[in-house]
Amino acid sequence: MELTPEQVRVLGCLVEKERTTPDLYPLSSNALVAACNQRSSRDPVVSYDDRVVDQAMLELRQLGLARTVRPTGTRGHKHRHVLHEAWHLDDEELAVLAVLMLRGPQTPGELRTRTERYVELDMATVETVLARLAERDPPLAVNLGRRPGQSQDRWTHVLSDAADPSAAAPRRPAAPSAAASPASDHSRSTAAVGPTGSLPTSDLEARVANLEQTVTRLEEFLTQLRRELGL
Repeated sequence: MELTPEQVRVLGCLVEKERTTPDLYPLSSNALVAACNQRSSRDPVVSYDDRVVDQAMLELRQLGLARTVRPTGTRGHKHRHVLHEAWHLDDEELAVLAVLMLRGPQTPGELRTRTERYVELDMATVETVLARLAERDPPLAVNLGRRPGQSQDRWTHVLSDAADPSAAAPRRPAAPSAAASPASDHSRSTAAVGPTGSLPTSDLEARVANLEQTVTRLEEFLTQLRRELGL
């Protein structure tokens, strides 16, 4: 199934908000537009108006990937995804796929850090989930290979032309990480701080992820406040 970039962004946002802000899910149209246009945790950053998001939702409903409902006690309609039903995805697969939809090609290490708000995954599980997504028929993710200087392969979803992997390096199947040995634990502990005293990449990624989560929560709070004040 080939989706448009707008459909991919809307679906990714619906999965993200279901997992990270369940009290506000399903999403109103205004909240969904705000989620699509967030400047944090998004690549690329977009500026969709109501018409674009409404059209994407209409198409997703026709494809059986999303629904618009009117929960009891509410005035307006709200939107939710049904990917777990349509594509038979579990929580781990939904988390990894959503982050790929929202942030583009990433390494397993980046995905491990960025899925923490959805579900707790270790590196071996992330690699196993990526392999499962790649082995589906049709595949939902593909290995792009490594960039020069990178130690890990990058992965991307293959739900739209915008994620065309044709120009990427040949893909290789992801192998789950082997269990760490005492020797490897010692190596990691001695290498926790580099020779120049800089933080390791994993610590920097974790700090960036925490900052992004804070910004996201603030944006969601402001969106809710504006809605309550009628602004």
